[in-house]
Amino acid sequence: MAATVIYNDQGVPLMAYGKNYFASTAGIPEKTKYTEQIQDVDNTVTIGEHVCCSWASGNNFPQEASKVISRTGVLNTGLKFIHKVVLGQGIFPCRVSGYDEKGNEKLEVVNHPEIINLMQSRMIRRYLANSYRDILKFGISFPQLIPNQDGSKIVGINTINALHSRLTKPENGQIKHCIVSGEWPDVNSRNMEVYPVLDNYDPLADLEILRYEGKLKGKSFIYPLRDEWDNDDIYPLPSWWSAKLAGWIDVANKIPAFLAKAYENQITWMWHVKIPYAYWDKRFPVADYPDKSIRQQKIQEEMDLIEENLTDSANANKAIFTHYTIGTNGKPEEQWIIEPLDNKYKADDKLLTSAAANSEILFSLMVNPNVLGAGMPGGTYAGNQGGSNIREAFLVNVAMAWLDRQNILDPIETMLQFNGIKDIQLRFRNTILTTLDTGSGTQKVIS
Repeated sequence: MAATVIYNDQGVPLMAYGKNYFASTAGIPEKTKYTEQIQDVDNTVTIGEHVCCSWASGNNFPQEASKVISRTGVLNTGLKFIHKVVLGQGIFPCRVSGYDEKGNEKLEVVNHPEIINLMQSRMIRRYLANSYRDILKFGISFPQLIPNQDGSKIVGINTINALHSRLTKPENGQIKHCIVSGEWPDVNSRNMEVYPVLDNYDPLADLEILRYEGKLKGKSFIYPLRDEWDNDDIYPLPSWWSAKLAGWIDVANKIPAFLAKAYENQITWMWHVKIPYAYWDKRFPVADYPDKSIRQQKIQEEMDLIEENLTDSANANKAIFTHYTIGTNGKPEEQWIIEPLDNKYKADDKLLTSAAANSEILFSLMVNPNVLGAGMPGGTYAGNQGGSNIREAFLVNVAMAWLDRQNILDPIETMLQFNGIKDIQLRFRNTILTTLDTGSGTQKVIS
């Protein structure tokens, strides 16, 4: 560490303070492009013969949204929690043979090795994970259906990274193509690939027509999946964006930065050292230093030594010795005074605000904060803690997962039906938390 010393024109030290400082700046921040215009079919980018709808006015919404997620811990964790809850323990093929008296499905497992192996394959697992990831993060994903050589069957399913994907402007209400490039927003016709987009109303019927017309050979097709809660037809907003617009994500990010700076500087100010001018006159007489810069350097070195002796952790509980004289009036002269500062700074209010921001972000994701331990004892949302409430909150998430699960299963079911497998249902496995008095801590269920 090093003290900073302020001198007057004669080289006399006027004030000194530690090397760290706590400061803020004023001004009007530049308006962030991706917050202005998320969807506008007239906001386009022309690349060769294709006219793409810009994803926000800077055409970089997923790139900027990804940065927001990566630097917001509670948002990243909340999205990952939903991701794991919805995907459960994977999928399996079955048939619905009927319903019991409570209306629950009676499921009959399909013992078909080829289909079972497909559902348990890395291809399907990777598709599910990546597709739902992009829906959660960006509001849309871009599954890719891959036909065989002659176009008679769909043999592969993949998810193209949403960071690299843009949709073309609708023609007669229909989006025709998806442009894929790793260079967005700086893309040109030499570094992109173009994929046809299936009709959103009935993708299976669209595939059947293309097969009948012989247009499946040598091509793969994009089957866009959207968070349909948002009404935008091209690039829907993800659910967490409401917390961004409300400012809670900014609050959640600013408080840790504020506290880090405060602990580094303001909170650690402990001593006020008062040194009389006469001390420096005797320690480094002006007459001995024709070059005042050399005298200032000597004073600086002395101040650094004093600061280190008072603040360095290796010098804890060490003494510092000073000397002074008694003047003719009987009072001390040239006396150093070292006073402890009364630091009234309290971080509790900032922590409560941080907890509130974290909870509001989780609320935007429909995640009970207590499931992730965000209900601070004595805090604003601390009234619903305990194992039972955590378990019930988790079960609510599982119960609400059906629509999202069906959404990401649709391309797989379309693939199976196109290949002639029409009497198969797909279901997810779940591990459900139970109370200990049931004789087990968990049980396996399907949904």
